[in-house]
Amino acid sequence: MLEEILSRDNMTQAYNRVVSNKGSSGIDGVEVTSLKSEMDTNWVFIKASLLEGTYKPKAVKRVEIPKAKGGIRQLGVPTVTDRLIQQAISQVLSKTLDQGFSAHSYGFRPGKNAHQAIVQARNYLNEGLHYIVDLDLENFFDQVNHDYLMHLLSKHVSDKRVLKLIRLYLQSGVMVGGLVKPTERGTPQGGPLSPLLSNVLLDKLDKELESRGHRFVRYGDDCSIYVGSPRASARVLPSITHFIEKELKLKVNRGKSATRTPITMTLLGYGFYKNQSGYQLRISPKSYGRLKGKLKQLTRKTWSISMCERLLRLKALCRGWINYFRMAYAKKHLQRIDEWVRSRLRYCIWKQWKKVRTKFKALVRLGIGKGKAWEWANTRKGGWRISHSFILTCSITNDRLKQKGYVSLTEMYSRGLST
Repeated sequence: MLEEILSRDNMTQAYNRVVSNKGSSGIDGVEVTSLKSEMDTNWVFIKASLLEGTYKPKAVKRVEIPKAKGGIRQLGVPTVTDRLIQQAISQVLSKTLDQGFSAHSYGFRPGKNAHQAIVQARNYLNEGLHYIVDLDLENFFDQVNHDYLMHLLSKHVSDKRVLKLIRLYLQSGVMVGGLVKPTERGTPQGGPLSPLLSNVLLDKLDKELESRGHRFVRYGDDCSIYVGSPRASARVLPSITHFIEKELKLKVNRGKSATRTPITMTLLGYGFYKNQSGYQLRISPKSYGRLKGKLKQLTRKTWSISMCERLLRLKALCRGWINYFRMAYAKKHLQRIDEWVRSRLRYCIWKQWKKVRTKFKALVRLGIGKGKAWEWANTRKGGWRISHSFILTCSITNDRLKQKGYVSLTEMYSRGLST
């Protein structure tokens, strides 16, 4: 298997994937843009050490990012060389392992995605399974037991050199504050191998749920089980919690794991509501909140950036967001967000004009009479109030913003529904 991993075709595919994913440098400071020259210089020696079993992965760089639900998520960023090797391992292992994974597992797998998981959850609700056991695994990626994970891998991988290399990656350590700390547990998020290893471990949970006849959806460490009565949910939650903690040696967050109803349930950013046709998809309030937070950053009036560049970044953010949430009904909410964004853009433009004379000339150029233009150019009203005034809505119109390059969320959403 190691020779297959290090084959030219597999390594070329892995290289293209790592380069396309970009990402930051590891502890050695080598950027993805320098990976080709790094491989041209050192690959012969690296490959030889991998085949001989003497290769030593470098520690990962600790990066902390805020979680959407609060708290901090700790990422481990490998060096670009180790990312390349991990990607090559993952590609070959996936061919061997993925075909045995559960059909109810949707995360980090070829041909599977979050949209399929959400649609399946909605189908369960419309089948009458209105009680949802929502499981939260506490710090999952930091709690994985290495010995148990390697035991599971050894059932599918016979090449001991590959098993040794994977264990070396699990135990490569993490650099915090300039010091390398050993990693005795966990699979650091941030490396290409981590998602596959998480599926290897949690496939045991999938198989247990299947053996009990449960309907469920799992995406990474997010798992929800759909049952038909409160009594069933009260039985399933403690039973599955016991299995996870005893058999998988993981910890269930009892404060966040609970039985939920369809209206209170959120799954991968989506929520549910009911109409005459049954349960339908909506966007959760937290997802709207996160979007508004990102839009607020991109429309800061104090950000020194051209309006053209600002609008390009807005378009990229909105396109990705709409592509993900295109299955939900959201038109009215998006119209309100569009109005808010346009007001913020007008505020940015007003701020950029700065001087009274510049404001006067700009307003006249946009069709405002000289008297009114001079009056508003000299106003002492605050910029946010002016952004909502008739003077800017009549001069910096929606059509003019569109001509500048602003594409509204509502327009993107309508296009997505029509395709």
